[in-house]
Parts: sequence; C-alpha cells; structure tokens
Amino acid sequence: MTDWSQLKHAYGTAEDVPGLLAKVSQAPNDADWTELWSRLCHQGTVYSASHAALPALRDMARQWSPADRQQPLLLAGAIAASTDQPYGEQDPHVAYASEMSDLLQLTEEALRDPSLSDDPGTYVYLLAALLGFEDVPVWGEQLDGLNDDEYEVPCPACSAENFIAFGEYGFFSTTDGMYMNETAAKKIPLQPADSSVLEGLAQKLHSRALADNQADVAGKLLYLFGEAQCAECDAVFSVADAVATRWDG
Repeated sequence: MTDWSQLKHAYGTAEDVPGLLAKVSQAPNDADWTELWSRLCHQGTVYSASHAALPALRDMARQWSPADRQQPLLLAGAIAASTDQPYGEQDPHVAYASEMSDLLQLTEEALRDPSLSDDPGTYVYLLAALLGFEDVPVWGEQLDGLNDDEYEVPCPACSAENFIAFGEYGFFSTTDGMYMNETAAKKIPLQPADSSVLEGLAQKLHSRALADNQADVAGKLLYLFGEAQCAECDAVFSVADAVATRWDG
C-alpha cells in the first residue's frame, strides 16, 4: 500500500493524489486532469509521487477504450520521459518495468485507433509517450516540437540560434524569431531527408506514421531528420542531431 503522505508532488505532500486519481474522467477537458498534471508533471518536472502514480495510470488506461485512454497515457508518458527529477528517484523504467511494458502496449493500441486520423496533434503526443515508455532519450520529451511546427536550436558551427520552421509559414531556417512576419530576415530552405535511406529511429517513426495513416506527421518527420543551413554562417547541419545535442541531459 502506497503511503502518499510520505511522497511529494509539486506543491508538497501527495496526500491529495489518490482522490484526484479517483475523480478523473475520460473527458480530456476534465479539470481534474489539469490538477493532476500540475502536481505530478509540473512544467516537465516529476516528483516521488509522480512515479508512484504510474500503476494507477496504467490501470486506468487498461479500463478505458483506446479512444478514451489518451489522458492517462499522456501523463504517464510525460512522467516516464522526464529527466528533471529533483528528488533523485530511481529510474522508473527499472522500478516500474512491468507498468512500462503494459503502458507501451496500451499506447500501441491507442495509436492505431481510427479516431486519430483527424487528430495528428494527439497522435504526436501519443507517439512521444510511446518513446517515453521505451526509454528513448530526448524524443519522449521533444517530439512534440512537430506540433509546434518549429524547433529552436543552436548552429553546431557558430552557435547562432536558428528557428527551424516546417509548417504554415514554410520550410526554412532563420535567425529571426519573428519569421512569421512578411518582413522576416533571411530564410534558407530546409532539405528533407530521403525516406528511402532513413534508418534507426527516423525510419521507425516515419514508417509507423505512414502505416497509421498520418501522412502529415510522416512529412514533418522528414524535415526533422533532414538538414538545415545556418542563416548566420551557412553551415549545414542535421536538425535532429541539433535537437538531441541541445536537450540530451
């Protein structure tokens, strides 16, 4: 039996967590989910109570259909992927190995749900959760940049901050943070990866997105795993490598 009074969340003792876990519903806009997120994964930081909540989140996801289990999976995935653990807790992939395995399978089912065909944003969040359960460095936390249509990374050659845009404003690199304005400074077209030569994680994610009928996500992944040219010094660099270098802690 978990003694929640001995555990901590973002605001102190975790005695209120069991009540919140019991109250949340399948509705994604349920305010109790916001309360849980703020306590257990506050701005990406996790606490002793965060890991202790993983079994309950797994059980919740088990009880709900693939279309309804998104909230427990997304919160559990964020907890699993977090590298910001001020209490120095044991690696949850070791301490909660059984739960991680179950959550992985539950997320696999959710990703294949037809209802996501018109919701690429949630698909990306669930894909990031999957990577969190698989203990893939960086991308469990950073894959959601696909939903922002942007990554901000330093040039590996000159350290200038480059905005890598791949969305409604175009597909380019620039050092102008106001690139959405027509008066934006220099923009250099991105070079997407060739899907036929992808390998490793890039190939896995791209093939999966296509198999799940997520063509828009698959297209963005080609830019994520493609190359950009620094708008300051013109050096060419891998976008994914630059993201990993910035966030691999």
